[in-house]
Amino acid sequence: KGKCPEDGWDESTIELFLHELAVMDSNNFLGNCGVGEREGRVASGLVARRHYRLIHGIGRSGDISAVQPKAAGSSLLNKLTNSVVLDIIKLAGVRTVTNCFVVPMATGMSLTLCFLTLRHKRPKAKYIIWPRIDQKSCFKSMITAGFEPVVIENVLEGDELRTDIEAVEAKIKALGAENILCVHSTTSCFAPRVPDRLEELAVICANYDIPHIVNNAYGVQSSKCMHLIQQGARVGRIDAFVQSLDKNFMVPVGGAIIAGFNESFIQEISKMYPGKASASPSLDVLITLLSLGASGYKQLLKERKEMFSYLSSELKKLADTHNERLLDTPHNPISLAMSLKNLDENNDAAVTQLGSMLFTRQVSGARVVPCGSVQTVNNYTFKGFMSHANDYPCAYLNAASAIGIKKQDVDVFLKRLDKCLKTSRKEAKKEKSVNEINNSNTGTEQLED
Repeated sequence: KGKCPEDGWDESTIELFLHELAVMDSNNFLGNCGVGEREGRVASGLVARRHYRLIHGIGRSGDISAVQPKAAGSSLLNKLTNSVVLDIIKLAGVRTVTNCFVVPMATGMSLTLCFLTLRHKRPKAKYIIWPRIDQKSCFKSMITAGFEPVVIENVLEGDELRTDIEAVEAKIKALGAENILCVHSTTSCFAPRVPDRLEELAVICANYDIPHIVNNAYGVQSSKCMHLIQQGARVGRIDAFVQSLDKNFMVPVGGAIIAGFNESFIQEISKMYPGKASASPSLDVLITLLSLGASGYKQLLKERKEMFSYLSSELKKLADTHNERLLDTPHNPISLAMSLKNLDENNDAAVTQLGSMLFTRQVSGARVVPCGSVQTVNNYTFKGFMSHANDYPCAYLNAASAIGIKKQDVDVFLKRLDKCLKTSRKEAKKEKSVNEINNSNTGTEQLED
């Protein structure tokens, strides 16, 4: 039926299924005689076993979704994976999605592929409207495609950084709708930035007849992000949304899903991909979803949401004990931020030093964001880089509750963060005392002189 099974399969069943697919590929036929340049020959038995002898990859040179006659098994694997993934996207909240395909590139390059497809539909266009998010790959995706990003600064509402809808519409009027390739919005992001106002952006795109591409990098795991996409498509225009395989399905990095509501446009994007493609990302996500089943994946989504609530309440308690506060970002369903105001005021270097301390204590994924850092990316200079704003009011630390996180991860993180904050405060006080002594000594010397 092309749907994710409700209950997961055991490993031996999955392996039997994959071996059945593999014997349908010509390179595994007994007595096969290959005289072409690509015949699925593999020198290493280890490599062959790692790929379950599914060597031909997916697609044909002109279309990544096309069936390859001499690789019936690999082609079937590709079709099934796309169908099962589509089923999971619907299960996660985007009920009216009509088509998707797995592409063996991470999110940034997959966004580039979408922009290059739109180039043929809008040959005059040279700009992409982009509500600012300080993440390099989505910015580079526009540059790599040959377009000029038009950065729309976010507006501060309480602690949250939100989409400036008025600025987006004003920029469209100033540049002319026909000169704009698309609006490039974001759902999943680091707090205190929150998901873009997708419904309002989708309505603007529909009104001005401008395409809308959504970077939904790790949004499949969030019912709120998926609901925003569903609502945006219902009230306005969303042409495609792109999500990472590794972040949402716990597989190795290297694949993404391009999905949308217009079947023919998604097919156009798949035909834009030049050449055949690796089947590894498709194989990884199919094995994962067959082993989890729909019920297993739903359970992971439920646990992630519960861990977000737990992380939020415990991080708030820890912030209070250190005279800091958990930033109020109710519109962000995955990421949290805790202020580091006291640390920043005592010592400029203390904030970045905290990040180093956490990393050396094997805390990965926590981002420490100082005030006022400047970074240039592809000749564009961003003030306050990583904070999604030129002048965010305070330094802060990020932590996220992503799919697969366990209570133990949260507890160990909070324990280590508590120790690091105590150490940082002691060192900052010590340095402050030394500076005061040095200053007073300098003052005495000047009086003597």
